[in-house]
Amino acid sequence: MLAVETGDRRKSARVPVEMWVEESRGQELYFQRSGNLSRGGLFLENTIPHPIGTPVMLQFTLPGQHEPLRVRGEIVSASHLGELGMGVKFVDVEPQTQAHIDAFIDARK
Repeated sequence: MLAVETGDRRKSARVPVEMWVEESRGQELYFQRSGNLSRGGLFLENTIPHPIGTPVMLQFTLPGQHEPLRVRGEIVSASHLGELGMGVKFVDVEPQTQAHIDAFIDARK
């Protein structure tokens, strides 16, 4: 049974952003599309969600930038009501990576 998170636990504003996200866990590799991004996570849309609590590794290149960012994450929510997708919370983000994410979001507020 898939756990579904229905509450909104966002602590920072989200900005819409469409970009490819390489998501891996163990030997599995997925290419996902993001729907939005915040300082603390992102939403992967139109995908069958992993169980809440699943650790993942993410790699993505922010629009307008050239260097990919690598971030550890954890699945914290799964879409419901017929929508597929999952929310990912960033975990232990490197300061330089966080600075790139913060600057990207600040430029789009």
